Amino acid sequence: MTATADAGQPGRPDGPGEPEETGARQKSRRFPRLTRDTARPEGGGRAAPGDAPAPARQWPLLTVLGGTVLGLVLVAFGVARIGTLTIGLAMITGSVLRRVLPSVGMLAVRSRFTDMLTYGLLGVLIVLLSLMAQPEPWLEIP
Repeated sequence: MTATADAGQPGRPDGPGEPEETGARQKSRRFPRLTRDTARPEGGGRAAPGDAPAPARQWPLLTVLGGTVLGLVLVAFGVARIGTLTIGLAMITGSVLRRVLPSVGMLAVRSRFTDMLTYGLLGVLIVLLSLMAQPEPWLEIP
């Protein structure tokens, strides 16, 4: 066969300088019509080496959850203002951890910006609401 006879066949280059297809399709930058899986969030890797025990790999998430559980226990025992402050501060801690750590394990749910914004806003709102709670609010906003 000559070069001109092979030119239009699949798997063969069509001309000089054109790459030969190896059978693998080139990836498109377009979103697929049908979503088959979800993308891993940015920073969603382990927060510790893989040979570490499971709690050590997820310490950022456990820190935020521990602060939240502590706040809920305080609320259950009747110290509502301090409990809700603790919950709000745990959320703000989650926002800070999401910002400063390159990998935060399962604390990463969305993109870094969205996680920081969500955790931070929720934390600030909970803290403000606990400071303005009646009776005898610690913070009065006119």
